[in-house]
Amino acid sequence: MKKIVFVLITVCMGFTADAQNDVVTKLFNDYYDNPDFTKVSVSSKMFELFTNIEPGDENEKDILDAISKLKGLKVVAADSVKDAKKLYTNAVKKISANGYDELMEVKDAGEDMKFMIKETNGIISELVMVVGGNKAFFILSLYGDIDLKKISKLSKSMNIKGMDYLKQLDKSENKEGQ
Repeated sequence: MKKIVFVLITVCMGFTADAQNDVVTKLFNDYYDNPDFTKVSVSSKMFELFTNIEPGDENEKDILDAISKLKGLKVVAADSVKDAKKLYTNAVKKISANGYDELMEVKDAGEDMKFMIKETNGIISELVMVVGGNKAFFILSLYGDIDLKKISKLSKSMNIKGMDYLKQLDKSENKEGQ
């Protein structure tokens, strides 16, 4: 059952989502017609479909609980684009200037990564991740009611390009707990 759930999630990530009206949506729209970028958008309806699945164990229950609270996921990615570092810098500036708080920054082997959140009254409504390397550029926006621990578990179980970056959140939490 576990494998079926995760295969379904992976296959379904290509469906269209409802649009957000914020800076992140504007960034996605900037790259939407560019054939050098891969675009993925998942709607709340897709996440709702998974809430009807019976979990096989506690880990699956946590993952399904995290999914049930999500309203959407958007990803824009390019493996080989000129000025990837400049795209990264501009995206981070635009997102930061629009009320997003930096959660964490990682610099690793020529790749910069920044996690930012939009939080109101202690509730995270959006997690944005921006990655820029020598040629690679990646933006992920996950929105809804977000529990970072559960989202990290979700990223470990999904075989979707770019989701593995969310594992950095788990590493950060483990360091804080030591």
